[in-house]
Amino acid sequence: MKHPILYLIPAGGLANRMRSVASGYWLSAETGCQLQIIWFRDWALNAPFYELFSPDTEIASRLREARWADYLLYDRARRRNLWLPALPQYFLFDKRLHEKEIKPLRSKGFDFVGWAKEGRCYMSNHLHFGHWQPSLYHQLFHPVQAVKEGTERLMERFSAHTIGVHVRRGDNAYCITHSPVELYYQKIQEEIDLNSDTKVFLATDSEVVKQEMKRRFAERIITVDQAADRGNVEGIRGGMVDLYSLAATSKIYGSAGSSFALTAAEIGGIEMHDLRC
Repeated sequence: MKHPILYLIPAGGLANRMRSVASGYWLSAETGCQLQIIWFRDWALNAPFYELFSPDTEIASRLREARWADYLLYDRARRRNLWLPALPQYFLFDKRLHEKEIKPLRSKGFDFVGWAKEGRCYMSNHLHFGHWQPSLYHQLFHPVQAVKEGTERLMERFSAHTIGVHVRRGDNAYCITHSPVELYYQKIQEEIDLNSDTKVFLATDSEVVKQEMKRRFAERIITVDQAADRGNVEGIRGGMVDLYSLAATSKIYGSAGSSFALTAAEIGGIEMHDLRC
């Protein structure tokens, strides 16, 4: 019998992809299957992996940037590519799981380990699954120096009581509907009333929210200067600075349905409060 192999295609934005890679790595360790991660650039995250993370971890030997042929053979089959990769994947792999299937399977207690133990397996994913510790983030992901330095500069402005706030807007209608910005104003004021030394590290993809927060809370607000942008390396590195700065706060107030704040809390080993109405 051939040695089992898992081709993993991380999908979505930064936090989603980090969760996917960590879950795939855990699955490989549990099953002994060979792990091959292919990193595609698209509208959700248009940056090469090694422009964001250092290659000095063991994941480097298992991850490669997508080449032109990979878009025909291994990319997620969807409308934008006319579902063309579905045909070669049918012949290349014994088993296939796509991101839309992962969540319902996970909720039903699907045996991912048993699924990956044999044959050639394909998985595209943006979710956490399996039983791995958040410390795995530190083992697999080492931000590039520019991200480290950006995070350190922001942390120099932290007080002894700095909370993290993540306000997701952009393309996420669920967050906008269920986590109105007024909830954040209320929580921030409560924190200030409890501790006059409170500062707020704000991560948001909305310049309107950023300016209103500064107007209301003035010098208490700490945030990156550049606008959020998933379409270029510098913008995504700014998002990474947001992620790791949130992880360095004492607690996080996050948006409903967004993985970003939850991932930051897991990295930092801190509380995350999901604000929703």
